[in-house]
Amino acid sequence: MLKEVFSLVLSLYTLLYQTIVPCLEPEMLSVNAIDRQKHLGTWYFKAAVSHREADIQKFRVLDNIVFTMEERANDTLLLTGHMRMGDNCIKQTWTYHINLESNDLELEGRPQRKNLLWSGKWAECSECIIFQEIEPPLDKEKGTEDSLHRHMLYSRSSNSSDIVATFLKNAACHDMQANVTPRQEKGYCWIHWHPQLQEYFFLFFLSNC
Repeated sequence: MLKEVFSLVLSLYTLLYQTIVPCLEPEMLSVNAIDRQKHLGTWYFKAAVSHREADIQKFRVLDNIVFTMEERANDTLLLTGHMRMGDNCIKQTWTYHINLESNDLELEGRPQRKNLLWSGKWAECSECIIFQEIEPPLDKEKGTEDSLHRHMLYSRSSNSSDIVATFLKNAACHDMQANVTPRQEKGYCWIHWHPQLQEYFFLFFLSNC
């Protein structure tokens, strides 16, 4: 009972705060117009937010994630994720295609997913980027709620607690109360593990996407 009362008070406070202090709007980056070279290289995953827990649940099993972004031929980007889960490492790659007539990236194998880039404005961080993923309802006849909708914060620096707090605050102002930040209790994964072990954890992670 006390938990429900606290949640109600917090919601009312949020609504009142938004009335007095408008939410900071994010700044979208058009993927067909940005300087790609500026966004290549290493990015550290710092936080994920959503309107619901299910969209970010998979990140809770991971201790840390570091990504590398490479540019390939024909307007193609290769994103490689090195993920730490307990004492084990998972390596996964995603291929994105840039459509010169669209503002978002197309994820190979999942054309229904909309992938948008935003500046680090929400985190007050010039060395950050925010990645948004949206998928339409699984059954449009039964509902209009997206089947996936989350924002992920990435930073050039591995140490960035202040920007995470700012990001979470601005996301909450837009009613994205569900959030997760990596524990970062272990080292980052930069090594290659045995293929069979890697495949096992890849399938586990994929099943929770």
